[in-house]
Amino acid sequence: MKNIVVLAGFLLSVALVRAQSSGGGAATQSSPAQSSLDSSPLDMSYYPVDYPVLKIQDKVNEPLIARVVYSRPQKKGRRLFGELVNYGQVWRLGANEATEIEFFRDVKVDRKLIKKGRYTLYALVDTDKWTIIFNKETDTWGAFRYDSAKDVLRVTEPVEKQSGITEIFSIAFRKADKGALLSFSWDDVLVNLPVSWK
Repeated sequence: MKNIVVLAGFLLSVALVRAQSSGGGAATQSSPAQSSLDSSPLDMSYYPVDYPVLKIQDKVNEPLIARVVYSRPQKKGRRLFGELVNYGQVWRLGANEATEIEFFRDVKVDRKLIKKGRYTLYALVDTDKWTIIFNKETDTWGAFRYDSAKDVLRVTEPVEKQSGITEIFSIAFRKADKGALLSFSWDDVLVNLPVSWK
């Protein structure tokens, strides 16, 4: 029995050495199925924040207002704005499928009315401002088939510079005095979109 334990330990050591010499620890090695995992995974943001968790805990004290579904690209040392995301060109506000937002009631986005429903979100980015576009064409990939004739709303918000770096693109709601802020954060850039309702 002792010999089996020693042999198992030796084989584990050999496996670890091989993994490290190939550029990663044992935990970072991937099977063929894992190697096809998306490097920009899908995520969701809700207002109220953490709504599904609050719902199953019977702790919801605000109505469901909105949900954003988006993919989260990573910086990976790249220069983002002005290169990966071109100035003046429509961007899908994430990766893969174009980002979508669903409002569960009529709201005002930067004091402009937008009706209850589901929309695709795009952005025109610049050094000092982003124009956020709400478009009625949903279930689309990237911005390749973007049609401005299907826009329902455009709002322009200032760019704020962050002291830190957001490595993975993030869209999140934050509670505000009169509703919420929908925040877009990547690299050293932060853009806040005010959303309000009665």
